[in-house]
Amino acid sequence: MNNLMTSLTTGELNLFTGLVLLLIATGFSMLGGAIGGIILAGKDFGYSFSATIGGLFGPTAAIPAILLGLCLLTIMTNS
Repeated sequence: MNNLMTSLTTGELNLFTGLVLLLIATGFSMLGGAIGGIILAGKDFGYSFSATIGGLFGPTAAIPAILLGLCLLTIMTNS
């Protein structure tokens, strides 16, 4: 755990820190999708259902962008 925290604070990108960053960003995108679902369709479909659907569809757009960003960061730091 100490090695992971050291790698994250120094900005070192390897496979394990990339996966941790991917999981953190996916969690935030699920939270954002749930909030967006509540705002957009909360009154029409119910707040719970809208949050569930928003949480499921939020990461569909975010995960490819996160992976692309991590790949670009890896390329930029290794060059």
